Amino acid sequence: MSPGVKVALVPGVLALLPAYAGRTDPIAELRGACLAAVEWLGEDVLVVADPQGRRVAEALGASPGLGDGRRRGSSLLDQRRDGGFETVASATSSTGVGASSVLVVANGSARRSEKAPGHLDERAAAYDAELEKALRAGDVDALRALDPSLAEELMVGNVAGFVRLGDLLTPGLAPEVDYADDPFGVQYWVMRWSA
Repeated sequence: MSPGVKVALVPGVLALLPAYAGRTDPIAELRGACLAAVEWLGEDVLVVADPQGRRVAEALGASPGLGDGRRRGSSLLDQRRDGGFETVASATSSTGVGASSVLVVANGSARRSEKAPGHLDERAAAYDAELEKALRAGDVDALRALDPSLAEELMVGNVAGFVRLGDLLTPGLAPEVDYADDPFGVQYWVMRWSA
């Protein structure tokens, strides 16, 4: 990471879309952490997300409490990587290359319990534990080495985003962890790294 660059991780969960907030928000703590992370990034932001994550990123960027509340940028289709996982990038700068902040939208397994969207897979908790260990330790080699086939089986949201984190982060750089929990049997993290 270059000096002054900020990177944040938020989950690509549809419950973060405004239409799902309702009168009683079941994920108020997660939503608050995500909004704070996006606000912390500032205005010049590159978004690394799959199509669902892009919707979530746009909703977070357009939410009240983020300055003027304008949407962040136009969409650019990035190259397919890691066994066909697609990464979509958006940026306020004309090319996205000069962005001083990066928002990665990705989450852990959706198979952590019987009530999870993908039902229980006994491998999910161990997978997420190893992924969280790599995120907290800034283990860029472990992030780059994630197995996209296993990630697909465990319904990991945008494994290519985690791989991209391996390219973005400084080895050994620990994040600020704002949220780490698995409501609904899906592992979500909100983390921030600053060079």
